[in-house]
Amino acid sequence: MIMMDRGRMGIFTLAVVLLAGCAQETKVTRVDSEVVTDLSGRWNDTDSRMVAESMVKEALGYQWLDNFSSSKHRQPVIVVGTIQNSSHEHINVNTFVADLQRELTNSQKVTFVAGKGDREELRTERKEQAMYAREETQKAPGKEIGADYMLKGSIATILDEAEGAKAVFYQVDLQMVDLESNAKVWFGQKKIKKVVEKKRSIF
Repeated sequence: MIMMDRGRMGIFTLAVVLLAGCAQETKVTRVDSEVVTDLSGRWNDTDSRMVAESMVKEALGYQWLDNFSSSKHRQPVIVVGTIQNSSHEHINVNTFVADLQRELTNSQKVTFVAGKGDREELRTERKEQAMYAREETQKAPGKEIGADYMLKGSIATILDEAEGAKAVFYQVDLQMVDLESNAKVWFGQKKIKKVVEKKRSIF
C-alpha cells in the first residue's frame, strides 16, 4: 500500500482543485441572424451580406441598366458566374453568391436566371418529365431564357501582422459583362479592413 504524507497530499489536492477550476464549459447563446458577431476577424456572414447589398445596389444604379431597358424595352437578364476566392482564407464563396442572387432577384430591376450548376439539375428534371410525366404537364426543352449579362468577380486579401496584432484587408471586385460583346459595362470594388489584437491574460 502506498502511503502519502500530509504535505504531498495537500499539493495533490490543490492540483486537483486547480485542474477542476480550469475545466471549460460550453455555452451556446442564440442571437438574431442580423447581429454582427465578429469573433475571429475573418470573413463572415455579415461581410458577405453587407458587401452583396452594397455592390448590387451600386451596380443597378449605373447607366448601363437604363441604356439596356430603353433600347430593348425590357429588363436585362442576369446570371451570376464564378466568384473566385483569391484570399488567404477558406471562404465559402457559395454563401456570397447566394447573397448576390438574393439582392439581384429582390431588386425587381433585372430578371435573374439560374447559374450553371442549377441549370444542369433543371435540365435533368425536364428530361425525366419527358419520360415519366403526363404529356400535358411536361416542360419542353429549348425554352430557357438566355442571359444578357454575367456578374463575376473575386475576393482577395492582404495580411499584415506583428506581435499579436494583425490587419486584414479584404478587396471584393465584381464586374458586369455583356455576354454578346464581352464588354464590361460595370466594374465595382468594395474594401473592408479589420484590425485584430490578442490581449495577453496575466495570472
